[in-house]
This record gives sequence, C-alpha cells and structure tokens, in this order.
Amino acid sequence: MTNKVYNVLFLCTGNSARSIFGELLLQRLGMGRFRAFSAGSHPKGEVNPLTIEVAKDNNFLTDELHSKDWSEFSGSDVSQMDFVFTVCDNAAAETCPVWPGQPMTAHWGIADPAAVEGDHLTKKAAFHTAFRELQNRISSFVNLPLDSLDRLKLQKELDEIGKGFGQKISSSKEGMA
Repeated sequence: MTNKVYNVLFLCTGNSARSIFGELLLQRLGMGRFRAFSAGSHPKGEVNPLTIEVAKDNNFLTDELHSKDWSEFSGSDVSQMDFVFTVCDNAAAETCPVWPGQPMTAHWGIADPAAVEGDHLTKKAAFHTAFRELQNRISSFVNLPLDSLDRLKLQKELDEIGKGFGQKISSSKEGMA
C-alpha cells in the first residue's frame, strides 16, 4: 500500500450544489488519502444556500466554500488530477478541458436538487437526497483497493459506482460480490 494522496475533481455545470457536496464528502471520508476539489463549466458564482444549510446539518464547515470555474484546474501550473468525476448530466455532455496527466474519469450523475420546486422543506429534502447519494458513492470509492487495481478494472469499478452499484470488489478475491 502506498502513501499516495490522490487529487480528485468533482465537476458540475454550476458548481453550487452536487460538486460542492462531492468535495466536502471526499475530504472527510477520504481520511487524508484524497485531496478533493470542485468546479463548474459555468459556475453560478455562489454556493446554493441550501447546499450550505445541508452541509451545516451534517457538521461541515462552510466558510471556505465558493463556486469555481473548471479552468482553474486545467492548466499546467495546477495540481495534476488523478480522478475527475462529473456529477451532473449537463457537465458530462460538455466537452471538458484536457486534464494534465490523463486522470481516470467517470460520470456519477445525481439529480439536480436546485431544480426541485416546492416549499423550503421539499427543496431541502432534495438537497439531502443528493448529499446521501454522493455519500454512498464516495464511500464506495474510498474503499476501493486503488493500489491493487489495474486501470481497466478501476475504470469498471468507477463506472459501476456511477450507476449506483459500487464496491463489488472488496468482498471477494475475484473482485465480485
């Protein structure tokens, strides 16, 4: 097992909810093995207030959160990403920048909680659902045996996590549960 710290970028169009949750969750669940970032192709310029509310409900600090453009992570003078995950269908369909170092990529589509209409409780419930779905996927991701998987097997696992199946590997020698 190596002591490598993996850089992970979560992408969404607006970088105001789902990708922010990804960044927060991986920082916590990764227990120092991952450095998480988030960005958007067309950032809103601010984090959705319900994102902040749900993050606080889950005991996350939110003072440093801000909406960022993905170009901040695509230059040659930034940390090389090991993984890039799109968490919204719009970002997955866009032409992404060329990421230095050819990181592993996967689409982990989560329904947009900001698109839900209704009263405050209905909207907040949608944000909690998005948070939990990302928490489940990220929990599967951080438990993958990254050091022992070749790129092909790792890609398959990342894609399975995106489909909501994740972590089939860890329960048997063959890698299937």
